[in-house]
Amino acid sequence: MRGAARWLAPLFFLIASLAVAAVNYPPLTGRIADQANIIPPSTRSAIETKLKDLEDKSGIQLVVASVNSLGDLDVETYANGLFRAWKLGEAKKNNGVLFLIAPNERKMRIEVGYGLEGTLTDALSKIILTSAVAPKFKAGDYGAGVERGVEGIIEVLSGDSAEWTKRARGPQSTSFDELAPLIFFALFLFIIVWMARSARGRPGAYRGYRRGGPMIVLPPSGGYWGDSSSGGGWSGGGGWSDGGGFSGGGGSSGGGGASGDW
Repeated sequence: MRGAARWLAPLFFLIASLAVAAVNYPPLTGRIADQANIIPPSTRSAIETKLKDLEDKSGIQLVVASVNSLGDLDVETYANGLFRAWKLGEAKKNNGVLFLIAPNERKMRIEVGYGLEGTLTDALSKIILTSAVAPKFKAGDYGAGVERGVEGIIEVLSGDSAEWTKRARGPQSTSFDELAPLIFFALFLFIIVWMARSARGRPGAYRGYRRGGPMIVLPPSGGYWGDSSSGGGWSGGGGWSDGGGFSGGGGSSGGGGASGDW
């Protein structure tokens, strides 16, 4: 059975690759390829400025794309195929990022190049989509959603990811939650010491036995510990330009990133 799976896996990958290659992807016309026409002109200009600044400072090629249809593909397969078709990012660094929106299917994805997977992680990509983009899209404000998503991606890629990292980690335990076991243990220890000292101060409160070893202290019957029969006790617990000359730099992606809907 394992032998058959070993032979079938490459065949399945080949068939999937041919299916992706047959897709008619839109051309890469610039840092924003808005086929679905969802981004207002004023917002588009602001986003393009942010994308160019990121590229000029870091060499990272971040492209925003909207498409009319994903065809018969899921958003993950389509985004990865589009990324590879456009060859986003530099070939040696694989530092490209694709922010894809398919409004008719209400799907979106951040596809990340190999070289940036350690920075723009799947968890961070997901939290950007769910907390920054999806609410705007649900309200019908695509321009604001795209712009906020782009800002989130740039913040992470620029090293200013503290807030996004905090959100991705989810609710953190409070200081009391973390200290509670230690507090209860300290309280338990205090009670034991207090009981021992109280018993030591009363004549006949304990009986000591020494048989060639340390003294063993036994609690008095009917005292703090109760009758032994009662049970109980204590228990533990590169070089692009706008316009017609814009193109990818030969980069690739292995499927890193995250998808979402609204």
